[in-house]
Amino acid sequence: MKTMLALTLVALLLAPSLALDLGTERPAKPPIQHPHQPGEPDRQGGDVIADAVPLTLPAANITGSTVGYTDDYDEVCPYTQSTSPDVVYSLNHAHDAHVTIDMLGSTYDTKIYVYDETMDLVACNDDFYPDYVSRIENLELFADVTYYLIIDGYGGDAGDYVLNIVEFCAPVILCPPGAELEGEPELVDGYEDSHNGGCQYPEFGYNFGTITQQIFCGVSGWFFAPGGGQTRDIDYFEVILPESGVLEITADAEHATYVFEQSPPDCADGTFVQSIVVGPANEASMTITGAPGSPVWVVVIPTIFDGEGEYNYIMETNLDGLVATEAHSWSEVKTIFR
Repeated sequence: MKTMLALTLVALLLAPSLALDLGTERPAKPPIQHPHQPGEPDRQGGDVIADAVPLTLPAANITGSTVGYTDDYDEVCPYTQSTSPDVVYSLNHAHDAHVTIDMLGSTYDTKIYVYDETMDLVACNDDFYPDYVSRIENLELFADVTYYLIIDGYGGDAGDYVLNIVEFCAPVILCPPGAELEGEPELVDGYEDSHNGGCQYPEFGYNFGTITQQIFCGVSGWFFAPGGGQTRDIDYFEVILPESGVLEITADAEHATYVFEQSPPDCADGTFVQSIVVGPANEASMTITGAPGSPVWVVVIPTIFDGEGEYNYIMETNLDGLVATEAHSWSEVKTIFR
C-alpha cells in the first residue's frame, strides 16, 4: 500500500531544507499564500437546509459570503475541528447527470460537501487547489432527487466565495502504440503496492520506475489499504539527464495530479524542489537541469487524498527513445476528449 502525502504543496515548496517524509498523518495547514480577489455577491446561499437557495444547473459564477452566518453543519474531509459558518444551496436536476462543483476564485479556505434528501453524505472536499479552495469532480446526481450543497470552511475561516456547477465531461487519455508503460498493477482494494513506491516503501526495497522514452504512460488513483484506510497511489521514477543536462517534461492526466522533482535524489535528505499541477485535460511543463548523465527523481501523486478508482496520465520528454520512426507532435500522440 502507498501512504498518503503528509505535506501540502505550499508547505513543501516553502521548506527547501526539510527532508522528505510523506508519512501517514495530515498536518495542520499553514495560512493561505495567494488568496483570490472577492466577487460581487449574487444569489447568496441560505442559512440552513430549511431555507436553502435553489440552483438550476448549470450554475455559473454564483457569488456570496459566509461571513456573519452560523456554524450549522460540518463533515471531516479529511480535517477535523472546523467551526466555520456555512451557507446552503439545493440542487434538483430533471435527469441523471454527473457534475463538477468548483469554488475556484473564493477568497478563503473553503470546504464543501453534498447531502442527499435523506441527509446522507454523498461527496466532500476540503483542499483541491494549492490555496485550499475546494472542488468536487464527477458527482452523480439522480433525476428528481433534491441534494443540498453546504459551502463551509476549514477551522473558523469565512469569506467571499465563487461557485460554478457544470456537467462533468471526463477527459480520456489514450496511450499511443509503442509508448513506454509504467506497468502499475490494478489498484484494487487490499492492494499492497510493491511497485515503484520509491522512498515510501523500504519494506519493498525502495523500488523505482524508470522513464527512458519520449512518451511515457502511467496509472494513478486511489484504493483502500489492507488495514481499511483509503490511500492514494504515489509513483517514483528515476530519469537519467540527457547530454544537454536539461530534461523537459510536459504532462497531462485524467484527474488533477502533482508532478514533483525531488532533489537531491536521496530518500533521507531529498525534498520536493519544484512541481506542476496537470489535468484534467490541462497540460503543464517542467524543466529539470543538472550534470549530463546524472539521475533525477520525478514523483507523480493525485492532488487529493480521497478519490475513486484509477486514471491515466501521460508525460512527453526530450529523451532519445522514440515511439515510432515517423515524427509525432504532442497533440497527435494523445487523445484527450471523448
